[in-house]
Amino acid sequence: MPATLAFSLKQARRLALAAQGFNGRQPPTVRAPQLNRLIERLGLLQIDSVNAVVRSHYLPLFSRLGSYSSDLLDQAAWSSGRRRTLFEYWGHEASLLPLTMYPLLGWRMQRARRGEDIYQQLARFGREQQATIRRVLASVEEQGALGAGSLSTREDKAGPWWDWSAEKHALEWLFAAGEVTVAGRRGFERLYDLPERVIPAPILQQPLPDEACAQRGLLLHAAQALGVGTEKDLRDYFRLSPGDARPRLAELVEDGQLQTCEVAGWRQIAYCLPEPKVPRKVVASALLSPFDSLIWERSRTERLFDFRYRLEIYTPQDKRVYGYYVLPFLHNERIAARVDLRAERATGRLAVHAVHEETPGLEDEGMLALALNLRRMADWLGLGRVQLNCQRESAGRLRVALAQIGCD
Repeated sequence: MPATLAFSLKQARRLALAAQGFNGRQPPTVRAPQLNRLIERLGLLQIDSVNAVVRSHYLPLFSRLGSYSSDLLDQAAWSSGRRRTLFEYWGHEASLLPLTMYPLLGWRMQRARRGEDIYQQLARFGREQQATIRRVLASVEEQGALGAGSLSTREDKAGPWWDWSAEKHALEWLFAAGEVTVAGRRGFERLYDLPERVIPAPILQQPLPDEACAQRGLLLHAAQALGVGTEKDLRDYFRLSPGDARPRLAELVEDGQLQTCEVAGWRQIAYCLPEPKVPRKVVASALLSPFDSLIWERSRTERLFDFRYRLEIYTPQDKRVYGYYVLPFLHNERIAARVDLRAERATGRLAVHAVHEETPGLEDEGMLALALNLRRMADWLGLGRVQLNCQRESAGRLRVALAQIGCD
């Protein structure tokens, strides 16, 4: 398939940053409509349980909008009535997605009911334990929103991830199959209820598009959110398989809804929306969640930013290169540093355990921007101070920058 457009790497980077909502403009006050528009633009927020700084689904909004009340996202995700605009499902891993996208995931729910495209252990449970599944579903129907803990009949404590109770397995199978959805959370525990008691009726009553149509819709969302991406980039955004994505991409190109393009240095053909507008420059400064949609596809992050990133949470401490929970620092059009951070809530501190600059390093203006981002993050998290717990040369420069903004 011949390419119809060509971009330099710098142009591709600007397209990607603009598409992801990094435009340097942060409103003085963030309200629900602004938050919802951004999530619609991104298509989803990945959920992760790690709380070293803040749970991951909150951070991408802060990176783009600045300080906002996390209650706004909680209301959008888990409240009832008009304020609820999101639902939980398997998008890019466990995700929060706009309610408008619910019909586009119906085919995935149907496949899950057939035991396809879900974890094999869960598929086997669905084949072998229908009596348990129906018993659990009946409990949800009778009692309303329930967590797995309130249904469990096992006497011993839960162990590793897949050492779930039968009831937890049943709820996860029902969730994947779309027979229950997440009504809310208690702490970080999901509370499951029937879709008709959670998802607005106008959404549930929409006719489901067929698989091909829904997959094209997801790929278009991915193209809009990424700005430019290869076939793997686009399908990874909503975790589509190659067998599903490749024919759908060809159909979108043939229909004129996507264009093929070349990006300097990329080996594979890329795709973008028709008539893309490349910004002349992107001015942005943000600390990024490890699960931010700008960087979650690690090979694309390397191609776009020459930045190799791996999360080292599960790496033994003596083998870590950069730290336990490292946030990349985006400055203008570069990922210019990585910062190992921890929110120490008991002592009211945002602790900086390491700062690693990327070649060619941060200029004084960039280091000052990092200091401002750390101060703003601490304020947003309700932490009284930023504390440096490292001795590298970069930390010394950061200490000077923090002092410049009145942060000791």
